[in-house]
Amino acid sequence: MRSTGPEAPEPRLPPAHLTGLWRARRTLPARAAPDGLRVALPDLADRWVEITLSNDPAEGRDTVPDISFVGPDGRPGSLLPQEARGGGAFAWIGRLPGNIVELRVADPAGRVPARLRRISVRRLARPVLALRGLMREPGLTAQALTWRVLGKKVRARGFLGRALRHRRVTGYEAWLGTHALRRAERDGIAAEIADWADPPLISVLMPVHNPDPKVLRAALASLRAQLYPHWELCVVDDASTRPAVPRILAKAAEADPRIRVLTRPENGHIARATNDALGLARGVVCAFMDHDDALTEDALYEVARALRRDPDLVLIYSDEDKIDGRGRRFDPHFKSGFDRELLYAQNYINHLTVVRTDALRAVGGLRPGFEGSQDHDLLLRLTDGLDPGRIRHIPRVLYHWRAAQGSGTFSDRSLARAEAARLRALEEVVAPWGGRAERGPGGFNRLIRPLPTPPPRVSAIIPTRDRAEILSVTLDGLLGATDYPDIEVVIVDNDSREPETAALFARYRGDPRVRIVPVPGAFNFSDLSNRGAAAATGAVLLFLNNDIEVLEPGWLAELVRHAVRPEIGAVGAKLLYPDHTIQHGGIVLGIGGVAGHSHLGVADADPGYFCRMVIAHEVSAVTGACLAMRAEVFSEVGGFDAVDLKVAFNDVDLCLKVRRAGYRIVWTPFAKLIHHESKSRGAEDTPEKQKRFEGEVLTMLDRWGPELRADPYYNINLSRNSAHYRV
Repeated sequence: MRSTGPEAPEPRLPPAHLTGLWRARRTLPARAAPDGLRVALPDLADRWVEITLSNDPAEGRDTVPDISFVGPDGRPGSLLPQEARGGGAFAWIGRLPGNIVELRVADPAGRVPARLRRISVRRLARPVLALRGLMREPGLTAQALTWRVLGKKVRARGFLGRALRHRRVTGYEAWLGTHALRRAERDGIAAEIADWADPPLISVLMPVHNPDPKVLRAALASLRAQLYPHWELCVVDDASTRPAVPRILAKAAEADPRIRVLTRPENGHIARATNDALGLARGVVCAFMDHDDALTEDALYEVARALRRDPDLVLIYSDEDKIDGRGRRFDPHFKSGFDRELLYAQNYINHLTVVRTDALRAVGGLRPGFEGSQDHDLLLRLTDGLDPGRIRHIPRVLYHWRAAQGSGTFSDRSLARAEAARLRALEEVVAPWGGRAERGPGGFNRLIRPLPTPPPRVSAIIPTRDRAEILSVTLDGLLGATDYPDIEVVIVDNDSREPETAALFARYRGDPRVRIVPVPGAFNFSDLSNRGAAAATGAVLLFLNNDIEVLEPGWLAELVRHAVRPEIGAVGAKLLYPDHTIQHGGIVLGIGGVAGHSHLGVADADPGYFCRMVIAHEVSAVTGACLAMRAEVFSEVGGFDAVDLKVAFNDVDLCLKVRRAGYRIVWTPFAKLIHHESKSRGAEDTPEKQKRFEGEVLTMLDRWGPELRADPYYNINLSRNSAHYRV
């Protein structure tokens, strides 16, 4: 988002133009509204069009404006899927609805996009539509033409729409093609930098030890190619024995006064070499760079721009990818915003990392003895107690991590030593409050938090209506196969009538841990859960569906370890379908318009996107099928919404209220259960249920629109069609 500082101009309405194939260009009426920009579309209902949104090429490359149609009721519909065209341009092709009144365009916060400079709407004639369809998906287009000849217009439109939405080239290669810097963008960046009154100096720290001369030259070349000129390179040659290395460094320093070289008399390894480079630094921040990697040409510009927007930043990091021996880019890591839980387990921040120089010196720089995980150790110490508001993630690939053999990367030398160093670094951070670190899946850290003594009572709240055969599995697992000392079960009975259910209740009638709370009337999951919470006596509430099957005895203790933490507002578990594919890996906002489950349908054994499915991490929401939280937090945020969200999205709404109250939400894979999803409630398969569901969607969009469009834990470069972390 743009800064509100003096360097940021007031957002202006972009000019909107209509360009037709057979008609002259004319201006479309546009007006600012509370939820963004509204653009009138006269005489275009039921027409095939191409809508193109163009950002300022110097500023808007990573910002995708939201677009949606507005009908006669004034409400915007679902967001339209766009494809990147490069140079800050995004487009949608399709047939406008017959009842369209306006086009709504907004930034992720629901405001007029400050970076948007042009909206063009081009009416497409049939020959152009057919040609474009044939270029994208010939088979679907041929079917569309066949149905059109047969007079089946509606069916033909459907096939043509699918063809126009298809892209033959997908994946990271396609993404790179549309996100490369254009000349206009470079010129805009240069002009912007020239206008800065006091550009910050960035010190690049580079320890060097025997790299391949070719990759060292490439690293230096990527630095000299920076669009941002206000940098210095602090190079420390850590007693390299390759004769070419000192010659390359001396030649670079002679050619560019911004490059300074210090040579160590003996090899001290990466921590000492980097600290020596830090001793040379004169910049306000230090950027870490390996001797065999490369920066994108706009890397330091993006860092400087972030600093100008917020001079109090302590830590800045970006997305990254890998580069092979032929210079081909692959395996991008599109990261989340700052996630303390994820950082405990792995150094997801990695490259590009930029740290305020005085803060880096205050923590003592890198520590010798942590080689292999020296960066992770630094980040754990640096962020311990640091306000997350002073940490900034730039959602752009700014760093290429060389994956070629023989590159000499320090952290690749000894995996076992690196894992041991990582565990020791975490142990030092968490030991003061009783945490314990152990080796987790994939060699990553697993942090074991202490349970209070005595452990708090957990009240499991289970709404149900009959289906005794599945409820009995849940109760047997909860009361007989769960290793937790103090469990209370509150069964909220919503008009059960079957004799099997009565027999099941009778079976548990003598168990002092079980209570049955009758709540007759229409099914309202939120109300049933609220009633159960009101009847509960536990300090921790566990909202649990009646179709959950326990797999491991320690699952509840794992949830409670997180739920009792004062900064945590809710905790979710890893839920699997009966075939052991993932049903719930956390909830990602904005998927399908409102929210969707992360890694849905992926095999349990799959580690997920950069091992997200085997590591505890923060999320924006977790499912109410298994959600633990302190009773005091539930009361503070007002519980579930039993008026407007009776069945769907009540868990997402609850979690967003929890986050608004200042708490964080954690998902953990170390609490794993089977979820026989919707076996008791059924599908949304009647007109009444569908109408109710549509109303709940509108409630979420009205209440949480900006939040749904900007999940801090899901990178803007990843698809919103599903939460599978795809480009």
